[in-house]
Amino acid sequence: IGVGVYSGSLLSLTDAAAERLMIIIIGLVIIVVLVFGPGIWVQRVLSRYSEPAERYDATGAQIARRLLDEHGLTMVTVESTDGGDHYDPAEKAVRLTVDKFGGRSLTAITVAAHEVGHAVQDDRKFAPLHWRTRLVKATRGVERVGAGVLMVAPFLGLLTRVPAIGLITFAAGMMTLGISAVVHFVTLPTEFDASFGRALPMLDKHRILKKVDRPHARRLLTAAALTYVSASLMSLLNIARWMAILRR
Repeated sequence: IGVGVYSGSLLSLTDAAAERLMIIIIGLVIIVVLVFGPGIWVQRVLSRYSEPAERYDATGAQIARRLLDEHGLTMVTVESTDGGDHYDPAEKAVRLTVDKFGGRSLTAITVAAHEVGHAVQDDRKFAPLHWRTRLVKATRGVERVGAGVLMVAPFLGLLTRVPAIGLITFAAGMMTLGISAVVHFVTLPTEFDASFGRALPMLDKHRILKKVDRPHARRLLTAAALTYVSASLMSLLNIARWMAILRR
């Protein structure tokens, strides 16, 4: 009887362990989908409509220039960059990566229109855009402090052997890696307005898109709006890494 009870208990423990393992696996899958999913989808959409490469007669840069001029934004420049597609409100510049700047694909045209949408927001004093600009400037100093602490904290930990150094390191990681994610999430309406409140109406008004491309352009504009968010989600993995380090 004793052996039977022991075997039953062992089986119960095995079942419980298997159940916990399954919950952990499901949790990890959900986290991976939530963190990596948006980024994978965004890149897949942008890549898919980058072909055919010569779909339009004008390049992304030419479309951006045309739309800016149509709105009287002749002072806004259109520049090529390696730093990702964006609009710089301080320098009054629409910046496109090389493939968008000189590209003639649907992706190049649509992303260019999205960034012009931000320029129009700036010109129209769109409040959420200015809030985001202020937030980015305000948090830039905090991020730099956090990065500095991250660099110094391991050496302080070795020298002082003070457990609190781990907490300081975690706080620095949160400042460095978490703030930008929060800023992008809070200002997500700005991105969707640039896509669907500005870019799509401009593309329709000036009849830039081929008729069959409009549904695809909507998908691209959604991807453009989610670009920063997907990058921010990826940065959250670094916060999880710091938490794992501190638990050791």
